[in-house]
Amino acid sequence: MTSSAPRTLGDLFDSFQREAFRLETLDDYSNSGSVDAYRAFLDGQDKPTDYNADWLEEVRSHTEAGRRMYRVHVVTRPLTPYLRFELGWGYVTNATAGEEFYILDVTDRPDPLPPDLGDFWLFDSMTAAPMRYSDGGKFLGAEVLPDERGPEFVAYRDTALAHAEPFEDWWAKHAE
Repeated sequence: MTSSAPRTLGDLFDSFQREAFRLETLDDYSNSGSVDAYRAFLDGQDKPTDYNADWLEEVRSHTEAGRRMYRVHVVTRPLTPYLRFELGWGYVTNATAGEEFYILDVTDRPDPLPPDLGDFWLFDSMTAAPMRYSDGGKFLGAEVLPDERGPEFVAYRDTALAHAEPFEDWWAKHAE
C-alpha cells in the first residue's frame, strides 16, 4: 500500500484490510472526545445507553467484515480516574462490537517498551501512525509514516502483546 499521496488516519481506517492495532500509553485522555461522558462518570451517573455509538458502529463494521481491531494499554496501578472510566465504560462497551483489549500492567515490573514510544495505530502490520497528545490528554494529531517504518512498529506491537494479558482477565483482578 505504499503511496506517494499523503494519507491520514481516517484514510487508514477506511482502507485497512486485515487488522488495526492500537498501543495506548497515557493514563489520561480526558480532553480528547467523550469529555461529557467522562464528566458524567465522575459525577456517578449511569453510562448512557448510546455511549460511544459512533465508535461501536465503526468497530462493528470492521469486525463483521472479518477485520480485527485490538489494542494494548500500558497501565500502572492505582488507576487514574480517567483510566477507571476508559476501562470500565469504554473497553467493556467496545468489546461488545468485537474490539479486543489487552493490558500491559507495569506496576510491579519494568515496561518492556521504549520509554518515549507513545501511542500509535498500526494498520495491516504495515502502516504506522504515531499519535501526539498534550500533557492534558488532548489529541493533537497523528503522523502517518512511510510503510518502510512498519516493521519497527510491528516489533513494538509484538513486544506489548507478549507481555500483556487479556483485558477481561486483568479487569477481573483489578477493577476498582
